[in-house]
Amino acid sequence: MMYDRQVSFDKPTRVDGSSYIAEGIDKNEPRNTCLLYTLKDQSSGSLAKSLKIFTQHNINLLHIESRSSVRVPGYEFFVECDTTSGALGKAIDELREECSYFNIISRDYKDNSAAVPWFPRRIRDLDRFANQILSYGSELDSDHPGFTDPVYRARRKYFADIAYNYKHGEPLPRVEYTKEETETWGIIFRNLTKLYKTHACREYNHVFPLLVDNCGFREDNIPQLEDVSNFLKDCTGFTLRPVAGLLSSRDFLAGLAFRVFHSTQYIRHPSKPMYTPEPDVCHELMGHVPLFADPAFAQFSQEIGLASLGAPDDYIEKLATIFWFTVEYGMCRQDGELKAYGAGLLSSYGELEYCLSDKPQLKDFDPEVTGVTKYPITQFQEVYYVSESFESAKEKTIKFANSIPRPFGVRYNPYTQSIEVLDSKKQIRNLMDDINSEFQILQNAVQKLKV
Repeated sequence: MMYDRQVSFDKPTRVDGSSYIAEGIDKNEPRNTCLLYTLKDQSSGSLAKSLKIFTQHNINLLHIESRSSVRVPGYEFFVECDTTSGALGKAIDELREECSYFNIISRDYKDNSAAVPWFPRRIRDLDRFANQILSYGSELDSDHPGFTDPVYRARRKYFADIAYNYKHGEPLPRVEYTKEETETWGIIFRNLTKLYKTHACREYNHVFPLLVDNCGFREDNIPQLEDVSNFLKDCTGFTLRPVAGLLSSRDFLAGLAFRVFHSTQYIRHPSKPMYTPEPDVCHELMGHVPLFADPAFAQFSQEIGLASLGAPDDYIEKLATIFWFTVEYGMCRQDGELKAYGAGLLSSYGELEYCLSDKPQLKDFDPEVTGVTKYPITQFQEVYYVSESFESAKEKTIKFANSIPRPFGVRYNPYTQSIEVLDSKKQIRNLMDDINSEFQILQNAVQKLKV
């Protein structure tokens, strides 16, 4: 599950070292209030009891997060409330009595851009939302294969803590995987590699052997994110960043704008090696990583990320859906045959076989149509969108991005790893000068080839 409703301001406000970011829409007409609290009662069901307070006062909740508290023993909860509903003041007074820690997060707006959602301008700004995840550590749904396994839950918390403490610029944390975890990886590795030559696209099959040679991709070893990230950086400039769980669509896509992929490090429960209810290290490394080493695919992925920066919520939903049907579950035509390139297909033995059967419906990739298509998240896809090439998909995505209503353009500067907001004549002139210089280099190279 991902939380898509993200509207922010120019300077995110932190509370006592927290990584939470408060959000608002208009400084004159705020529609939401964010509460951060730790309950005195930490017993099972305490969160549900506290949420009943909002129900009793008719408060609509827009977002709920939970994680281990860095202030007091136990868990802290982050709740975003719609202030246009119910008696919020009374609910706050009642809730405060049940808490050992309580804070209403303030807001800070920039007058001339209050209606534009905040987005990162520098790569280190990704630290601001990297820990805004839906759940933390050992918090698993009751139907999760590892829900009743205390050892697995403790292991998940270990991985979450590693990701939580990571900051941009630090070496990626190396993990010593257990024998059981490596055996689970091995089962998945052996089964998937049987299908790649016949089912995966040529770009994937070109890169995968390079990962075997350079990053330790083999059935008796789970590759380290640091090694894989360094390999990707050499190929396309993409890098990996550890994450404890699912990010919102807005935050995840913003990372792609910087060619940063937020990757989990934990692995699925050993009782069901061919199934995982959420992205794990097998999905990330076997599914996503190989194609991020391909220049055309890397550029296509970054274009989706750039299009998301400052985009309205409804367009974020469309871009996330486009990402789902391409980067996650995309298919393409090569030499007259259908091939898979989506990570959700390349990391799932069952669906990789299914997608090339005669059972699913196939449609040509069209961002306008694809972006509003409903999709299931707990079963095989009923429809797949097919691209003629990554270059074609990129051009279509750029055209779609140009339709997004935002009062500026954006450009990624790879030298400073920052986003340049193009909203003035001077910036446009500077960009034109840069393009002209590059064009002169191209002309010179062409002339030498003619000699």
